[in-house]
Amino acid sequence: MDDAAAAWLPHRDFKRLRAIAAVSLTALPIVPLALMAVLPVSVALPVGTALWASASLLASAAAIGRDHHPQAYHVREPATALPDLSAAYDLFAGLVTVHDLRGNVLSVHGRDAAEHLALMRDPCGRGFIEQIHVSDRITFLRAIDALRQNGERSMVDIRLERLSVPAEGTQFVHMRCEMTPVRDAEDRLTAIVVQSRDVSEEARLRAEATAKAAYAESANDAKTRFLAAVSHELRTPLNAILGFSDVLAGEYFGKLENDRQREYVSLIHKSGAHLLSVVNTMLDVSKIEAGRYELVPEPFRVADAVAACEAMLSHQAREKGVRLTSRVTRAVAEINADQRAFQQILINLVGNAIKFTNQGGLVTIDAETDGAVLKLTVSDTGIGIAEDKLQMLGQPFVQIQNDYTRRYEGTGLGLSLVKGLVTLHGGNVSIRSCEGEGTVIVVSIPRDGSGIANGEQASIPVTVEFPPRLGERGEGAARIREVGFQDEGMNEDRGHGSAQAQTA
Repeated sequence: MDDAAAAWLPHRDFKRLRAIAAVSLTALPIVPLALMAVLPVSVALPVGTALWASASLLASAAAIGRDHHPQAYHVREPATALPDLSAAYDLFAGLVTVHDLRGNVLSVHGRDAAEHLALMRDPCGRGFIEQIHVSDRITFLRAIDALRQNGERSMVDIRLERLSVPAEGTQFVHMRCEMTPVRDAEDRLTAIVVQSRDVSEEARLRAEATAKAAYAESANDAKTRFLAAVSHELRTPLNAILGFSDVLAGEYFGKLENDRQREYVSLIHKSGAHLLSVVNTMLDVSKIEAGRYELVPEPFRVADAVAACEAMLSHQAREKGVRLTSRVTRAVAEINADQRAFQQILINLVGNAIKFTNQGGLVTIDAETDGAVLKLTVSDTGIGIAEDKLQMLGQPFVQIQNDYTRRYEGTGLGLSLVKGLVTLHGGNVSIRSCEGEGTVIVVSIPRDGSGIANGEQASIPVTVEFPPRLGERGEGAARIREVGFQDEGMNEDRGHGSAQAQTA
């Protein structure tokens, strides 16, 4: 036997043939010699050789056929053959395509295949990829490459070109392709199954949402610019009204004829002062919202700031029959902060407390230290805030009282402004309130000014979220609802408008 025979015979059969060949060669001279005893030499030699050859062939055939049965033979499928899953793929929704490792389409299936094929060219071969939007082809091929690198699955959104575009239609349809690898018994990738579904409606809604968000942001910016422009334009005539009403009230250029004129002049001055405070508040809110409010930190005594606030609002408290007191501990000395902003915080909080405290009530200002933090507390025995109204807090220009029952003036910006100023100082605000029992507002600010951007950071605008978000937590048996504002945004001036006084 030569090497060629050994290449196609099994090893065991090859050994048997070698043994038969050795025996046959030994028997080759024996058969003719045996026949010469009964036949002539001229006949015995060819007949004996023929018998020997026939016996050798029969023995070889028997050796090869031993242990081999017809039912044992079968055709072995190549390793890269794909299982026939056409019937299963046809049950899947959308368009199902089977791709090779280069992305070429091998077969097309899917429950909605006919509908999709009517709107596109033949996807077989490179047809599917060639109909993908140019800018989406790389994304599609990257998803296939991820599966080639032993990925479990991939999903990609593409735009697929339409064969015929209706007059009102678009050239591309948005498809979401979910890719699943098909692997053989040795975990080698053999094909990729792609299920594509039409997500054009989802893409349209997403585009509309993005457009509306951009429009809302633009409208908000326009509102901020409008507030700033209107505030600047109103301050000039308001200052003139206040100045000339002061001159008339002082009777510098002649006596007024009667008390009615003096009363009207006083009303003009008060109304102008109130309107100027509203304009100033709106301007400050717009600056904070745009990140353009500049803080000028400087050391000052907290007791002096509290005393100045009491002096400015004591007349308002007396007119309402409300007692205004303050308690500043000896440990509270100086604080490094923007003094004007600090005064605004105090005036807004105390002004609101007085405004919403009935006759005979009490408003208290407390200042104490808590490590490196100044804790400023303004409490009152006023009307408080109803629990079901807490969610309305923090909406600028909105008061808790409705249009028919509101009894108090204000813009609804006071506490929003307070929150913005406190946040710019790196502090936080919290509120505890119960309807009919009063409200407690606690402002915490770093005493050393460490929360204020300084140096190179001072030129970076600090943006405060408006309207502030609301966070709530209950206080159990005390029946006090507390609204925490640290990192969650603040809110509005307890639903009650802004302060009526501002620093000069």
